[in-house]
Amino acid sequence: MISEKANSIFQKVIAEYKVLNTVDQPFNNPIEKNEDLIGHLLYRKCWIDTVQWAYEDIIRDPNIDPVAALELKRKIDASNQDRTDTVEYIDSYFLDKYKDVSVKEDAKINSESPAWAIDRLSILALKIYHMHLETVRDDASEAHKEACQNKLNVLLEQRMDLSTAIDDLLHDISNGDKFMKVYKQMKMYNDDELNPVLRGQK
Repeated sequence: MISEKANSIFQKVIAEYKVLNTVDQPFNNPIEKNEDLIGHLLYRKCWIDTVQWAYEDIIRDPNIDPVAALELKRKIDASNQDRTDTVEYIDSYFLDKYKDVSVKEDAKINSESPAWAIDRLSILALKIYHMHLETVRDDASEAHKEACQNKLNVLLEQRMDLSTAIDDLLHDISNGDKFMKVYKQMKMYNDDELNPVLRGQK
């Protein structure tokens, strides 16, 4: 099941990132693209999310230097684009994998592609990791820990449900009961021609 593979890789990514726990650490994907393409993409996807999670924490510092904040905003923008590109690579993997499936006449389309559902699974892995930390904080009150444990229980249930939904979707696609139709995100704010502010500076 793809969800089992994804969840395992996501937990591995977060644990490996936390060894140094810095946004400036080098990225070395241990899963070779030519040996396990989907594993390679899943690892990259969660690494991007993990770094961006840290970016989002840092930029919310009320005492952050404005110049540093602007520089960090640029990094977040670049990270968002990298995240979108990687999701689209994952969808391309599935499109290629199921390209020879005979789609049934009554086949239906899903509201989101497999990769965008997997994107949510990656974010859930980070939420679960950080919520768990809140349940074992030495400096937190028992009330805080209990509230966070309740939230963690919901997140764990959500991961189980989302994992099942992803596996079911891919099963339906492989049987021709559903079909994939991927729309590129077409983000406009990074494009020199589509963003009027950037266009005006050319």
